[in-house]
Amino acid sequence: MPAPESGSPTVAPETLEATPKPRPIMEVAAEAGFQPDEVEPYGHYMAKISLEALARRASTPNGKLIYTTAITATPAGEGKTTVAIGLVQALGRLGKKAAAALREPSMGPVFGIKGGATGGGRARIIPANEINLHFTGDIHAVGAAHNLLAALIDNHIHHGNELGLDPRRIVWPRVLDVNDRALRHVIVGLGGSTNGVPRESRFDITVASEIMAILCLADGIADLKERLGRILIGYTYTGQPVYARDLGAQGALAAVLAQAIKPNLVQTLEGQPAFVHGGPFANIAHGNNSILATRLALKVSDYVVTEGGFAADLGAEKFFHIVHGYSGLVPDVAVLVASVRALRMHGGVAKSRMAVPDAAAVRAGLANLDHHIGILRRFGLPVVVAINRFEGDSEDELKLVFDHCAALGVPHAEATVVQHGGAGGEALAEAVLDILAKERPQFRPVYEWHWPIKEKLERLAQAVYGADGVDFTPEAERDIAACEALGAAGLPVCVAKTQHSITDQPHLKGAPRGWRLTVRSVRPNLGAGFLVCLTGDVMTMPGLPKRPAALDVDVAEDGTVRLPF
Repeated sequence: MPAPESGSPTVAPETLEATPKPRPIMEVAAEAGFQPDEVEPYGHYMAKISLEALARRASTPNGKLIYTTAITATPAGEGKTTVAIGLVQALGRLGKKAAAALREPSMGPVFGIKGGATGGGRARIIPANEINLHFTGDIHAVGAAHNLLAALIDNHIHHGNELGLDPRRIVWPRVLDVNDRALRHVIVGLGGSTNGVPRESRFDITVASEIMAILCLADGIADLKERLGRILIGYTYTGQPVYARDLGAQGALAAVLAQAIKPNLVQTLEGQPAFVHGGPFANIAHGNNSILATRLALKVSDYVVTEGGFAADLGAEKFFHIVHGYSGLVPDVAVLVASVRALRMHGGVAKSRMAVPDAAAVRAGLANLDHHIGILRRFGLPVVVAINRFEGDSEDELKLVFDHCAALGVPHAEATVVQHGGAGGEALAEAVLDILAKERPQFRPVYEWHWPIKEKLERLAQAVYGADGVDFTPEAERDIAACEALGAAGLPVCVAKTQHSITDQPHLKGAPRGWRLTVRSVRPNLGAGFLVCLTGDVMTMPGLPKRPAALDVDVAEDGTVRLPF
């Protein structure tokens, strides 16, 4: 029996024991409107949906897109994914045809500190253990394709190096879907001439791979192959760029990804369809599920709830600038998730006292809520605030948040979806439906793609993060010049930044002012179609905590996997 997600409200064991048995996935698919030949089952409760299913529905009008985001992440937990799932369940209870479109969990957080990404309590997608581990193998396929390209590069150099690749300027690393700090900087090719050419390299976590981003942004096989061919792998001795297509690698990479590009279908605990596909992190990648899955969900549902990683300054901003730019998708409303516990921490309360009522701290922490409301309004979206209620939240604290939202003119509702499932999200669902009936989005990006790279970053830092400006290290200056020489200056920026603060300094809570963003390097992801801008001390290969969750994972005699969340 899966436990609630870390930091979520607690649920009595007897309540979870009464949860319904999953419906056969073919039944879920048929109810969503899919034909049997469009569904490829992976066992009894998971399936892939063919790309032909989307093509057949090209003329079908889209449903409404509800974008779920949150205030800045804290150890207290905000419950964004849980609220998103609970909202889908609540819409179902209100008689609406609703679906979720979510990202796949990475095994890095599953075995690290964050835990799974399937919700908690009575607001979950199932089968949770399978989704949290290997699922349908998509993330493994991304890792295999990525490392195949790395192997082809080293093999090309070993067998004569016809392209004249400079081993010192290979920019394509290797990846692994496990947090492993020991692999952040490595030397490959040791052991003599039969083992290749020694050179420095690195490992990233698989979900930070450019191939993961490509999988999530591609609109089909042809686009996938074209994007894979555009991947920059390094430079020649004379400084000329070399791409994956120069090795002829795009066909093989696409073959490895041929199944992974198909969206996955599972279900919520209450039986609604959930499209779970793609898993880029929002602190080091673009943080949103695949365009294909979202489009498919919009064709078969009247309401689709999607979410972006972490807060509005990360996943949401990257959806609005990157995903929107490549797909044209615009959310009809944004749901901003907050919790009293998290607001206490943004008001200065220590982690050890985050569960202790403290109205003064909540009042101080409201600055972070205000900042994220401001971000979403700046993009021209109607906003509904969801207050995810935890056990021990005082009525005075909750009233303080409700009154504050009312004073700002922001619709809001309490959510108790972990404890009560869809029933605990009905007030939120009604608030969302009400604003959808009254308001239309007036969407506008914060910057335009054609602006100079520095200007885009300056605008993003000031308008979204609240910084006074941007400082560029000498390395970043060189990187920007190189991106301009590649003709990549017109791509959107994907800022890799800590999730623990609006700033690039994780210890700064609330909504700090009087600070400057430091960009330390810029990596051109030409296949994905954006520039990764590393800030602060963020890393593309996380490390494990002192006591990783992996130490509490086990398998019972009957083969049942036991996860500690």
